[in-house]
Amino acid sequence: MMASFMSYFGGGRKDPKQSAREAIIQLREQLQLIDKKEEHLQKKVDDELKKAKANAVSNKAVATAALKRKNVAQQELDRLGGTRMQLETQVNTLESANLNAEIMRVVKNASTALGQIHGKMTIDKVDSTMAALNEQHEIAREIAEAISAPPLNADLDDDVLKLELQELQEEVLNERLAAADHPPLHEPPSTSKLPAARTPAAAEDDEERELRELQAELAAM
Repeated sequence: MMASFMSYFGGGRKDPKQSAREAIIQLREQLQLIDKKEEHLQKKVDDELKKAKANAVSNKAVATAALKRKNVAQQELDRLGGTRMQLETQVNTLESANLNAEIMRVVKNASTALGQIHGKMTIDKVDSTMAALNEQHEIAREIAEAISAPPLNADLDDDVLKLELQELQEEVLNERLAAADHPPLHEPPSTSKLPAARTPAAAEDDEERELRELQAELAAM
């Protein structure tokens, strides 16, 4: 009475997976019974067929009775074959349904886990976060460029540098020309080792050569 009352209000309901497992177990038990019954009937069919063959000539009545019993056993065997097919179909259906239910449970758990991971995250929030990140990257780049920039007075005017270089070249040229016009006053201790005196034309040629060499050096600087 109490069990019926609880069942009426849903208190006695079983877990669907547990019910499916119990149904599969029961179906397999029935299949085992059918196996034994089929084995018995097949042996009876074989025995009656042998008896009919043994009496087919000598005793037709016995042979005919044996054939009848063989046919009855064969019909029962065929009927059990149909029952076996039905039970096996039910087992396969229950196993497939149980597997599908388990797969759906796993998928649902995965969906719940993803929802917990994402939380309140939305595509708009992701875009906003990425935009802020890119902005910070741009700020960091500008700061790095500002830190590594040369001092303000480092970029001098090229014209000023060229003018200063030209003045320096002229100063060096004048110093070398002045040194060439005033030979040293000290005479060497032995006049025998002095080279032969140069003519004014040779001295002038040497000065021009030195001047050209000096200009070439300055041009290469």
